[in-house]
Amino acid sequence: MKINVGGIDRSLRIIVGLALIAWAIFGGPVWAWIGVVPLATGLFKFCPFYTLLGLNTCPTKKQ
Repeated sequence: MKINVGGIDRSLRIIVGLALIAWAIFGGPVWAWIGVVPLATGLFKFCPFYTLLGLNTCPTKKQ
């Protein structure tokens, strides 16, 4: 897996994922468990959907 999620995108995914999971735990709707997806993609720094679209928010390293 090539890293394709970086910086602000990663932070937002983790925050939104945790918020949705917390909402589900504390009485929110069942669909709030979808927060597992943005949390996982933020933690692993890889989004399969970005690969399909050819997107990459991770800054490239200069050599």
